[in-house]
Amino acid sequence: MAEPVRGAQLVSRVSRLLKAVSEHPDGLTAAAAAHATGLTRPTTHRLLASLAAEGFVDHDVARGRWFLGPELYLLGSLAADRYDITDAARESVRLLARETGESAFFSARRGNETVCLLREEGSFPVRSFVLYEGARFPLGVASAGLAILSYLPEEEVEAYLASASASLEAAWGPQHSPAALRARIAETRETGYAVNPALILEDSWGMGAAVFDLAGRPAWALSLTGIESRFRPERRPELGRLLLGQAHEVSKRVVGS
Repeated sequence: MAEPVRGAQLVSRVSRLLKAVSEHPDGLTAAAAAHATGLTRPTTHRLLASLAAEGFVDHDVARGRWFLGPELYLLGSLAADRYDITDAARESVRLLARETGESAFFSARRGNETVCLLREEGSFPVRSFVLYEGARFPLGVASAGLAILSYLPEEEVEAYLASASASLEAAWGPQHSPAALRARIAETRETGYAVNPALILEDSWGMGAAVFDLAGRPAWALSLTGIESRFRPERRPELGRLLLGQAHEVSKRVVGS
């Protein structure tokens, strides 16, 4: 039996485990949870069982899968009044999907990641399924995270690249090296919007624009995804203008809320 985990290390492991479960709406096995978090299987089983006892996860015994539990729903609903601004973004997400025909999203920054909070399908029949509600990506990987990263202060950008560069390249390839990210950050700052040219999934493009909080910091982002033929160079400025316009509208709603 592994030694008991205490203090900050325990909090970190529980956090990683809950995030892994949250990224799988159809549930995931304990073995998959262990692989996703880097924890040993005994530790994963022990933590999942403890979380289930408190109602933070549910276990479907017949399928051998774990899901987020009812206690998290209750805690989330209590926190929503302070942190949930999806109502401020919902109409803009719908408008972007309606005007462009692409899938539109609203994502929030959580530490060094973005989390997708809203998704609205467009009318174009061929879609990209890289993003979905609950999906997480490191800053700089998806277009939403690139838009947010690009508007952080320079010293924060450099600190992030210094600490995350090895893991980004290992997980997402050389197109996410510090030099490649700096080039895309410069391009984003020049145009105002971020472009992800199929760097996550072949033929799946994305564009994003940052949404700013009361302090003027990039805290959220609106984005669009679709196939490459829908993001040709001649169309990108139009999509960018729509994204920037709606990102400005959501920022105003946040400031006025």
